[in-house]
Amino acid sequence: MPTATFETVLQRPEDEATATFIEIPLDVRAVFGRARPPVTVTMNGYTYRSTVAVYGNGYFLPVNKTNRAGAGVDAGDRVTVVIASDDAERTVDVPDDLASAIAAEPDVAARFDGLSYSHQRQYVGWVNEAKRTETRQRRIAETVGRLREGAPPRR
Repeated sequence: MPTATFETVLQRPEDEATATFIEIPLDVRAVFGRARPPVTVTMNGYTYRSTVAVYGNGYFLPVNKTNRAGAGVDAGDRVTVVIASDDAERTVDVPDDLASAIAAEPDVAARFDGLSYSHQRQYVGWVNEAKRTETRQRRIAETVGRLREGAPPRR
């Protein structure tokens, strides 16, 4: 299983409020055999799953708020990063109420099952972020409608 360790500084563009990322200072394609491999990322003993992003000639990894908090890091911090190939299947835990609504329409269920892990995760995350029951139900209905229409997840 390919692995790479390097030191870097967490970066945040000046015009972005919270978008924080790691620039990977190595040839990802040479180490992992492809430009956008799924990887596990470990900083300060905290590990999360991600996929390498390619922008221009560089390789990058996002570090969202949850992962920054878990690792106890923030933009500007120097960190040691370990990335390893992540070949484990990626599955999304769909909450029962959303699963029931999706399963009620076979075409919608088939569309959801055919989505990438990332898109499934976006739909589930959006529903799970709702604080009020009414908001959650509205989001479930909208998710089913978007799937029925073949529309992408909300951003």
